[in-house]
Amino acid sequence: MPSTTNLSPGLSRGDVVLVQFVFADEKGVKRRPGLILSADAYHRGRREAVLAAITSNTGRMLYGDYRIADADLDACGLPLASTVTAIVRTIKQEMVALRLGRLPEPALGEVAARLRASLAL
Repeated sequence: MPSTTNLSPGLSRGDVVLVQFVFADEKGVKRRPGLILSADAYHRGRREAVLAAITSNTGRMLYGDYRIADADLDACGLPLASTVTAIVRTIKQEMVALRLGRLPEPALGEVAARLRASLAL
């Protein structure tokens, strides 16, 4: 059995990554950005990562969503205005195609607070 230690060195909570997302109806796949939510210790012990989908559809804000400040877009590696959604997925770490950037604090803290509220945690 392969080791699950350090599968994706450098993959950290707060990273904005490019990943193949499977549609909710499981009838298609699209390469999209996502925000890594899971902790480094989680990554060391598992082959998966937990992330939130990021969309450039900023005109529709739903409960739990967080619009990334324009000043943070460069740090995130995103070319367009974007929203971190409350759509949370678990993916295999090897599905991460590219690290685009990083969501700065305190924005990451705000995303976490909104997700806690969405999930009643």
